[in-house]
Amino acid sequence: MLLINNYIPMIGVVIAFKRYRFHGSFLSSIFKSEWVGFGNFDFFFKTPYAFQITRNTILYNLVFIILGLVVPVAFAILLNEITNKWMTKIYQSVMFLPYFLSWIIVSYLAYSFFSIESGFINKVVITSLGLDPIKWYFEPKYWPFILTFFQLWKYTGYNIVVYLAAISGIDSEYYEAAEIDGATKWNQIWSITVPLLKPLMIILTLLAVGRIFNADFGLFYNVPRNSGQLYSVTDVIDTYVYRALRNTNNISMAAAAGTYQAIVGCVTVFTANYVVRKIDSDKALF
Repeated sequence: MLLINNYIPMIGVVIAFKRYRFHGSFLSSIFKSEWVGFGNFDFFFKTPYAFQITRNTILYNLVFIILGLVVPVAFAILLNEITNKWMTKIYQSVMFLPYFLSWIIVSYLAYSFFSIESGFINKVVITSLGLDPIKWYFEPKYWPFILTFFQLWKYTGYNIVVYLAAISGIDSEYYEAAEIDGATKWNQIWSITVPLLKPLMIILTLLAVGRIFNADFGLFYNVPRNSGQLYSVTDVIDTYVYRALRNTNNISMAAAAGTYQAIVGCVTVFTANYVVRKIDSDKALF
């Protein structure tokens, strides 16, 4: 399975170093296309969008990594402290539900709130206060917060389940001993729960760091509805590659952008793992 799906297709990386043209079949096109070396990469980095999409991809992922660590851990600890387990399951299920929704559905949900003419916020809230409607899909300044909200809303429930599973595996004797010593709930959380969750937190953070140059295509393409007015804050490497293929049919340049994304992401995860290994080798990913 890995050989067929992961390793054999890697031969396609060579497209990034060629001026890809169709010469019959796909494989013959790869081998017969002209070799241009790093010409596609040079062309990509000279475009005015290279810095913008790289900046957006990294900054969004940094925010997602930090909030995706703090928020789920906090909610998992809060849910674990609820004594009524039936209520815990209800809260957990409600928070987990958005994870199963596709970004298409989420984009229409967002549109029902942010539509200029009929959106809930404009029609019910803003106009009722006598204010002018906000053109959400033409105002870039709002979208870093909107995208961050929807990303957290969709994935927090899934991450909560992961951390709750880890918390349920903590031996209750630790808490009983701490309670006998007079530790408060806050002391127990800070001195027992959080330290024992730290290895899992580090592993998940390392995996997230490895994807820091990969953006969630559905979030950045569907939720802003591919509005050109918002590209300055919503365009990331994945959406740029998609549009490069769809609009210009420049397969080689798109492959170069994707290869750049993969190589830098690989270097990033190895670097982060090296730093963690130097600090505490037991908590390193490999």
